[in-house]
Amino acid sequence: MSKNTPTDSIQLTASIGLVIGGIMWGVYWIPVRVIADMGLPGVWAGVVLYLAALIVLLPIIWTNRESLLSKWQTLLFVGLLTGAAFSLFTTSLSMTDVIRAILLFYLTPIWGTLLGLIVLGERLTVTRVLALVLGLCGLLVVLGLGQKFPWPKNIGDWLALSSGMFWAYGSMKLYQMEKIAASEQVLAFLFGSLFVSGFILLVGGPELAAKVDIKVVFNAMPYALLLTIYLIPMFYLTIWPATLLAPGRVGVLLMSEIVVGVITAAIISGEPFGIREALGTIMIVSAALLEILGARKIT
Repeated sequence: MSKNTPTDSIQLTASIGLVIGGIMWGVYWIPVRVIADMGLPGVWAGVVLYLAALIVLLPIIWTNRESLLSKWQTLLFVGLLTGAAFSLFTTSLSMTDVIRAILLFYLTPIWGTLLGLIVLGERLTVTRVLALVLGLCGLLVVLGLGQKFPWPKNIGDWLALSSGMFWAYGSMKLYQMEKIAASEQVLAFLFGSLFVSGFILLVGGPELAAKVDIKVVFNAMPYALLLTIYLIPMFYLTIWPATLLAPGRVGVLLMSEIVVGVITAAIISGEPFGIREALGTIMIVSAALLEILGARKIT
């Protein structure tokens, strides 16, 4: 079963933090595309960004080295899950449309709710059902009523879909773990991301792991290091709430990313945004608000 439930005020703070984290993820595609355009396509953009974050966090790694070593087996497992999620998601952003990547990732609430019911023994409350229905209907509206279900059409789509599954399971393991600081979980997530990205570089083939000049990597690092001012808070606002909130709720609240992702993709990359997209984003925001204000404590 789950650990002791945090107080209502802590859950509310974590929920709001997660919505903010989702909003920040909504523009994450921009630096990913910029780095890809610098000559680092496929998985390379994630490698550079996550490596830069680890470099900045080296003082924390050194300070917590004994604690990290004592928990390395547990941290390795959950780090690989969460790291795989966002390594695959980052890669997908440079290999398919931004909107498709985000929408396929956000089938996560379905996987998270199923895991919560089966593994954590949650009750399927009316509030959760309404939030899920509202959020998923919002996705369908954004995609276009009457269109076919957004089944993956290319390798980028499949990576996005897979990333959502990994995140649902990873967020559940974060929720189940006790006595592990959020900073240690973030470090595990970054190490996991680098490990999975490195594995993809070895076995992914030319489409996922094109050969690049090492000079291009070094040229991109100053930009990536500057981005850590934005990325590290975003990572914390994703991982810390996931240690306190059930996976189904995490999936719903992170839907705030869709709103920002749709709007920024429309403004910057020219992807469509009209009345249909606006209505869909309103529904998704409403789902997140419903989950924050109406969800009951898990017992």
